[in-house]
Amino acid sequence: MNQWLDERLHISRLNDKFLRKAFPVHHSFFLGEITLFSLIVLILTGVLLALSYEPSGVLVKNPMDPMGSLVPAAYASIMNINAMPFGDMLRRIHHWMANLMMGAGLMHMMRIYFTGAYKKPREINWWIGLLLIVFTALTAVTGYSLPFDNFASTTLKVVVGIASSIPWVGEWIGQAAFAGKFPSSGLIPRVYGYHIMLLPGILLALTGAHMLLMIKQKHTQPRYAKELAYKKIVGVPLITQQTPIMLMLALLFTGLVILFAAFIPVHPSEVFGPPGNSSPIVKPDFYLLWVFGILAILPGSLEFNFLGGVFNAEFFGAIVTPGVVIGLLFAVPLIDRSSENQYYAENPTDYPVRLAIGIAFFMMIAVFSVAGYRPELVQSNILKESNANTILWISAVVLPALTYFAVIGIVRGIRKFRETDQREMLAAAAADD
Repeated sequence: MNQWLDERLHISRLNDKFLRKAFPVHHSFFLGEITLFSLIVLILTGVLLALSYEPSGVLVKNPMDPMGSLVPAAYASIMNINAMPFGDMLRRIHHWMANLMMGAGLMHMMRIYFTGAYKKPREINWWIGLLLIVFTALTAVTGYSLPFDNFASTTLKVVVGIASSIPWVGEWIGQAAFAGKFPSSGLIPRVYGYHIMLLPGILLALTGAHMLLMIKQKHTQPRYAKELAYKKIVGVPLITQQTPIMLMLALLFTGLVILFAAFIPVHPSEVFGPPGNSSPIVKPDFYLLWVFGILAILPGSLEFNFLGGVFNAEFFGAIVTPGVVIGLLFAVPLIDRSSENQYYAENPTDYPVRLAIGIAFFMMIAVFSVAGYRPELVQSNILKESNANTILWISAVVLPALTYFAVIGIVRGIRKFRETDQREMLAAAAADD
């Protein structure tokens, strides 16, 4: 049988070329695999949820109201899913797995950046990774809009407002992307189509391209491999050793997410209720909180006309600023043109400027994320209403700058300790001779 299959499918070639591929052994290399496993679990749980979800805004009887009030069918189907055995648990797993995928993906990109693994010839995979982060965030936003409770309705209203804020073409984009003026009868089916077909298709295509390029270009090697076998691939074979490790990791982190989901609920749709006249306080998940923070501290009066186009705070806070940030991340391989390392992960402390810029960037994101809680900070008297915006804007500039110089100073201190240790070792070796 094996010979029969090999004559037709050339399985032996597949084994020699791919299944025996060497994978580096280092804990940081599992971040990308966790991201991939999260996507697989999201697809599986999403398929199960789709079997009971009704993507419609048509009014039906509220299954939670004995008086028979009318609610959108999408909201009613979420109530029915929650009432099913393990239905609410399935929603929780789907939600928290999405957060894990974003978190693991971001940490994976951090490893790539701080170890210089974006350099030639891996620039294309760096760009694909960034696109995966962007489209994962978009998929998540469309996902937590689908329950169409008051929270989701308010979120969609904000998203439509951001799309419509683009000068000259915003109104047309908002209506074209979201099936007419908000809220239209085709809004939920349109968002549902994005969530289960368009965006997952893009994610799968990008993931496939990412993995093919990684196989073609091979992993960067951990630093210890340089001493073991210079410019050779050091690792364990895929099919016999790496695969069991990956399966154990997948089962372990999936079990942890299920355990976490058993105790930590997602936002309760039954508490928010169906879409209404009141707008609850809406905050995105952690990976988009910084954009929300920028919008929170930009003055609402920021608006001007230019050549017939309206430029307002929504446009600058939710489109221009994130666009600039993402654009700078895309430009990283073009800015850092050094190509001395194509094999081994670099020690971050050997490149203090890159390290300092990266940590300062995350400090800026952290400050903007804190700004997302501006109303709560004012309400609790941590900040005063009159100067809250000023303090947060100054912090977003000063704290990253201080972080940059602090990291440079710390790295210089580490270098001095290293040089001192090396001199002492050389002196001790000379004395022994």
